[in-house]
Amino acid sequence: MATLVMETDSGAPASLAGFLGRQLRKLRTERGWSQTELATKAHTTGAMISYVENAKRVLAPDLARDLDATFDIDFFEELSPLVLAYAYPSWFLPIVELEREAKSIRSFQSQIVPGLLQTEEYARVTLASWRPDNLEDLVAARLTRQALFDRDEPPHTWFILDEQVLRRRIGGPAMMRSQLERLLHAGQHPRCVIQVVPEEVTAHPGLAGPFTLLSGFDQQDGKKPPHDVLHVDGFSRGRTALDPAEVNEGARAYDLLRSYALSPEESADRIGAYLEGLTKR
Repeated sequence: MATLVMETDSGAPASLAGFLGRQLRKLRTERGWSQTELATKAHTTGAMISYVENAKRVLAPDLARDLDATFDIDFFEELSPLVLAYAYPSWFLPIVELEREAKSIRSFQSQIVPGLLQTEEYARVTLASWRPDNLEDLVAARLTRQALFDRDEPPHTWFILDEQVLRRRIGGPAMMRSQLERLLHAGQHPRCVIQVVPEEVTAHPGLAGPFTLLSGFDQQDGKKPPHDVLHVDGFSRGRTALDPAEVNEGARAYDLLRSYALSPEESADRIGAYLEGLTKR
């Protein structure tokens, strides 16, 4: 296998994902392959090749290995960890890996739509508010996480949102309409449940902040946690808890939130009402 050496522009690239995408397009066109032809050889989809080439997705480790094997080079697998490290905070990378392996994901959000359900435009506006240097990589990374829904057997997901999430019109009416439509569409999938805690519920366990529970890990490799994992969002960084007692507290809080929330059908109606209000403007 050959080693591919490519020079970047002087200084840090504006987007490492963009740099990797340009190299992929160059290699593909040099061989005269269409995106569909490369996708077939690399065991992926033409859409994913397009996403990577246009820096809309971060190159996942398994696809990086397949691309190296397809082109008979040592390149993508070596650079993929650098792109991931640039796009995700170091403390969040373990959660990204656990999300890919989990068979069940339960999430509560009090302020914004969960990252796994965000549209590209919504993600860009929320991430841009922090004025990061690597905005495009952050957006690509957030959208890449959503690939777990494309698995042959996607995880069972349960999202509970405080109604404040629907009231906050991030990006303006048009962008929010698209985001609400995305929520309604996701909630129709048999493995995805979306519930809303109505604003008339003034006190509930979610007031302590957003959190996520991940469970159902395959123990064959012995590297995954043997029980549920609790991830608690924070201002500067999140925190992952493995202690069974703390995880159980999170699970109990989530069960209570479900009892306070509207039913999935009522929640869809509530989301639809906000969508209708934006459409009439």
